[in-house]
Amino acid sequence: MNQQTTSRSAWLLLVFLTLLNVLNFVDRQLIVNVAPQLIQELKLDYKQVALLYGYYFLVFYTLMGMVMAVIADRWSRQRLMACGLALWSLLTAASGAATNLLHLASARVLVGVGEATLTPAAMATLSDAFPPRKRALAGGIYYAGVPLGSGMSLIIVGWMAPGYGWRACFYALGVLGLVLTPLVLLLKTPARGAAEMASGAISESVKAESTKEIYRSLFAALRKTPALWLTITAAVFLNFSTAAGSFVLTWLTRERGMDYRSTAITNGLIVAIAGLLGTSASGAISDWFHRRWAGGRLWFLVAKMFFFLPALIGYYSLPIDAPLQLFYVCWALATFSSLSWYGPIFATVQDLAPLKIRATAVAFLMLAINIIGTGLGPYLAAAIGDKHGLGLGLPVCAAISYAALIPLVLAARRYKMDLEQNRDC
Repeated sequence: MNQQTTSRSAWLLLVFLTLLNVLNFVDRQLIVNVAPQLIQELKLDYKQVALLYGYYFLVFYTLMGMVMAVIADRWSRQRLMACGLALWSLLTAASGAATNLLHLASARVLVGVGEATLTPAAMATLSDAFPPRKRALAGGIYYAGVPLGSGMSLIIVGWMAPGYGWRACFYALGVLGLVLTPLVLLLKTPARGAAEMASGAISESVKAESTKEIYRSLFAALRKTPALWLTITAAVFLNFSTAAGSFVLTWLTRERGMDYRSTAITNGLIVAIAGLLGTSASGAISDWFHRRWAGGRLWFLVAKMFFFLPALIGYYSLPIDAPLQLFYVCWALATFSSLSWYGPIFATVQDLAPLKIRATAVAFLMLAINIIGTGLGPYLAAAIGDKHGLGLGLPVCAAISYAALIPLVLAARRYKMDLEQNRDC
């Protein structure tokens, strides 16, 4: 297969996997985006919604993610993703029939099991399809599924929920996922280590290892590669604020008096457009940094956090009717910044992880950022919000995310040395 065909196949694969990730995040965000209706109809409070969005979903999502990642490193990735899509779509539809907290929590657990199959398998596949110099770009485009899916979820609930009820949103998305499932089985994925074989870094495809060997390699890489676990630590802090931002629609409508329908659509457009630019542009720019400086993707994140700090402060402090639409400008810039770390972080982890355990390394990264960041972020914002309002809870979580600066700097300074040392793991 010539290089042109391979390149075209890689881009088509990236587009399809990104579309799956969009659907993934549309389904995942439905719970928190219909929070005002759930609070009213099912008599829930902020913390219970946070648990539905967070730990009821995340514990099984992240733990099963480690199991699914090992399967992805040993078995057919496209079959694994197809099974996962069918499961999470079926349970998304079932969520629409829930009549109480227990019903919703039970469905969310199984949605988490299904969704755990996608990203470890997808990111490992993309790392085999794209050379190292383009991995942050590929990862950034794939993670455009976060803002696009989150934005589409907001637009869908803004349009459907007021007229058809919140349950119709779950039914519609569940059916769509089931319809798409057979297409996943048609995917053609590259051999493990294909990108490195094309560049001459290795001479043959990487053979799958046993489960015991995979976990041994993971823990060895973490032990011998401080830059790897420092990068994962930074991601935990960065995701703390990103995940807490799931309460923005509830904050704006319940505490700042904005209209639900129009605000959901506005929020959806901002998340989709600014977030898409944030994930894709940050991937491309951080790749540019990476080609010029060791640990360049991590240095990019350090610079980015300082650059967007004024917009973040303005977002939480300005009145909605501030002159020159400054509130909305800060809202868009803060959203851009909040979603711009995925490509650089995931590409760095893929670079530092041994070839034979790429899916498992991604799953371990996701376990850390989800159990701590995605779980605690919304819960802390909600706990503060129940007592003092989300207007305080959300800025507190944003401030916590700046603790990521310390591990980012330390990881960037060690990146080159650890990359060379870890090649033989």
